Amino acid sequence: MTQAPKILIFDSGLGGLTVYREIARLRPEARYTYLADDAAFPYGALSETGLVARVQAVLAAAIAEHAPDIVVIACNTASTLVLPPLRSAYPALPFVGTVPAVKPAAERSRSQMISVLATPGTVARDYTRTLIATHAGHCRVTLVGSQMLASLAEAEMKGEAIDPTAIAREIARCFVNEDGARTDTIVLACTHYPLLQDHFDRLAAWPVEWIDPAPAIARRVDAVLSEKFVSGAESQNTQPGRALFTSGRRPPGSLERALLKLRLQALDCAPMPAAVA
Repeated sequence: MTQAPKILIFDSGLGGLTVYREIARLRPEARYTYLADDAAFPYGALSETGLVARVQAVLAAAIAEHAPDIVVIACNTASTLVLPPLRSAYPALPFVGTVPAVKPAAERSRSQMISVLATPGTVARDYTRTLIATHAGHCRVTLVGSQMLASLAEAEMKGEAIDPTAIAREIARCFVNEDGARTDTIVLACTHYPLLQDHFDRLAAWPVEWIDPAPAIARRVDAVLSEKFVSGAESQNTQPGRALFTSGRRPPGSLERALLKLRLQALDCAPMPAAVA
């Protein structure tokens, strides 16, 4: 097909913008809808059953309204649970998820000591532990669940002042020095976390490689779309994409300006009910 694909990118909040940014570099011609489920943010407060039901309900409404050609679940916490039921419900619609980048981290670590920085929900998932057993069995892996980083990243994106000591405290356990070896690779297993990359670099106990999954997700989206759509990397959609928030609240002016820099326009959206735990 020669027309521009319609891409729906979904996250609990603003973290999926890190994924959107990489996809837009590869597919500037696409028509984008960014959907943030801020009415239920953060997802870590939900039970697994509540999270699955919430994401299914929000995406059912979004798919019916926007008729995307592909859906990107730009959230590790959601992807580890909701991809199977979504693919079952929409067998003709491609879904691309986000999972902790354990495999590339294990391949690139020289010290064979890696840390996975994630939300508590992602840390607790059997899926995450299976990834580690499958791809990083030869490494010493430290799982670090952060309660605060996603919210701090939201504040950063909104232009609010954040306390660097809080960030330092959240990442401190990622840096392990034992038996003459130390952590050299850290997986950012939440799409929110790359929004804090400058802080991470400055506050790191020592230099490490931070693994952001967004470029790999973008390449996967591009590959899936290439099966039906001609690449339009040489062209750009002149219309900004849409940014929608399930709370129905317009974002603050600082965030609206940040979204416009990413070629996304915040639009009014009918509020959806808050999630049930």
